[in-house]
Amino acid sequence: MQNLVAPKRCLEETVLLTHTASYLQQLLCQTLTERQQRVIGFTQSQELTERELIIMQGTIDCALAALQTGVALNVAGGTHHAFADHGEGFCLLNDMAIASNYLLVQGLVKQILIVDLDVHQGNGTAKLFEDEPRVFTFSMHGATNYPFKKERSDLDIGLPNGLTNEAYLDLLYQHLPQLLETVKPDFVFYLAGVDILETDKFGKLGISMQGCKERDRFVFSQLKSRTIPCAVALGGGYSADVNVIVEAHCQTFRLAKDIFELI
Repeated sequence: MQNLVAPKRCLEETVLLTHTASYLQQLLCQTLTERQQRVIGFTQSQELTERELIIMQGTIDCALAALQTGVALNVAGGTHHAFADHGEGFCLLNDMAIASNYLLVQGLVKQILIVDLDVHQGNGTAKLFEDEPRVFTFSMHGATNYPFKKERSDLDIGLPNGLTNEAYLDLLYQHLPQLLETVKPDFVFYLAGVDILETDKFGKLGISMQGCKERDRFVFSQLKSRTIPCAVALGGGYSADVNVIVEAHCQTFRLAKDIFELI
């Protein structure tokens, strides 16, 4: 990529477009209860909160860059289990929700589609936008995987354990073009989790590295052909061999660069 940018800390007023003031204060003042910390999965610390605020700004910066270049990618993000007033599943704040609300408040976009292809349902994102018609939430996820209590996205596709490339891609080929035609987004957030891989310790699907590559290729090609800008977050990946995770994420970057013809 030509431009690598280190984001600063997200402004509190921007976080409050999505999250409650009381919850944000708990994060800032380190007053989460033990139960809240267990649900999140992290022990609270000031460093963790600062890290999360930087990640939030990273996705906002990606969105702003994508409006200019067509695509931009955050090396973190995809914190789709965070709700307005609490965190879950290693997610403190919800980056795509915060960035979506920022774009809408600033009048930069009118209709957003969130394409969540992490193996886990984006339950926090679904709940945050359940009454917001300007943000359409689409999640393809393991039907029996975490979170065990699902929220209702605008479109949920629950996947059976062991699903392999052909069936997975057929579902994506069927639904994504239809959504782009009916929702008519002028901006897309894409959560490109690589925990769909057959090597993932928690994914329960049977998708190969090539299948994951074809998923990304199809998403990017559909958006490029319609001139829809896209901000990408990497999401989950828990293969035992870290090199597999790195390569899967890197191929997402390479495909974005090639398809959107970035220098």
